[in-house]
Amino acid sequence: MMIELKKNGLSVEQQFPVSVFYENIQVGDYYADLFVNNEVVVELKAVENLTKQHEVQVVNYLNGISHEIGLLIHFGTSVTVKRKYRKYN
Repeated sequence: MMIELKKNGLSVEQQFPVSVFYENIQVGDYYADLFVNNEVVVELKAVENLTKQHEVQVVNYLNGISHEIGLLIHFGTSVTVKRKYRKYN
């Protein structure tokens, strides 16, 4: 996927680090599969079924880097794409 995105002129970072904070204290690091054009988090899954937890994971990444849009792409029996948005408090 990264190769195809780059072939189409997009900037792509693989295993993009996302720091997680609680009350201004860093409590962990996670890695989004792809970060495209410094705007879109892309999380790739190849599981039997997507769960709500997979969707929450993408939203948590968005919150961690203060970006608005993420894609959850599932390569199961057919390809499924879900767009997720960061919720503002």
